[in-house]
Amino acid sequence: MKYAFCNEMFGQEPFDQVAATMRALGYTGVEIAPFTLLPPTDAFDARHVSATKRREIRQQAEAAGLEVVGLHWLLAKTSGFYLTSPDGATRRATADYLKALVELCGELGGTLMVLGSPQQRNLLPGVGYNDAESYAAEILREAMPTCAAHGVTIAVEPLGPAEGNFMLTAKSGIHLAELVDSPHCRLHLDVKAMSSEADPIDVIINDSREWLAHFHVNDPNLLGPGMGDVQYGPIMTALDDVGYAGWLSLEVFKYEPSPVEIAQRSIEYLRKIEAAIASDG
Repeated sequence: MKYAFCNEMFGQEPFDQVAATMRALGYTGVEIAPFTLLPPTDAFDARHVSATKRREIRQQAEAAGLEVVGLHWLLAKTSGFYLTSPDGATRRATADYLKALVELCGELGGTLMVLGSPQQRNLLPGVGYNDAESYAAEILREAMPTCAAHGVTIAVEPLGPAEGNFMLTAKSGIHLAELVDSPHCRLHLDVKAMSSEADPIDVIINDSREWLAHFHVNDPNLLGPGMGDVQYGPIMTALDDVGYAGWLSLEVFKYEPSPVEIAQRSIEYLRKIEAAIASDG
């Protein structure tokens, strides 16, 4: 398995120092939240990230021995963009912004973008689910030629009901990807989110095997794998069974006792399970 981490857990700490620390722990990939690339602002816009900054982040990742996996939290902290808006101008603006994010991802060396951002996709008043899904598919289809040009895949992320009311299951994520109908639109799965589904996580992984492009490891308690109630033996076995060759990317939402300790405990726990599966095989 390949292990990556999501960089927002380190806040505004210098990226080169974070990269070196995480590489020393055994991580070989980094997933970047675009809003971490600029000082905090009320309305972040990735198009304001300079060419110099883009080169700097890519070079620092490479110098530390990390691969830039790609981007996530794509629309977080932005203004004026919405994936399921009935307003045509808003949808066009959102599609244009996704294209700009694809370009940013490619310039950083990434090949994957996780589309979660629940606050920019939940159902608006008077908009039914089918219409919302159609609007989202329209936006994503518009971005697909840019994805193809830059070798980037957008992986749609189902989230649990605690986050909202749009795309709450892996099956609904697959259905949206089917509507987009492009090899550059696939599925992302997240353990915390899948824990809210009726089916066991290993079953969801097996049922999603043809669409799975990326995977987040965490726990419903907002910490890392092995730090809560979710048992990762069946999860890792299912990933192995379906031949998943992508990243296991650590995304947590609580940073205590510290990001470094969480990262260390998480990778040690996952490696023990991976070793046990290998010995059984």
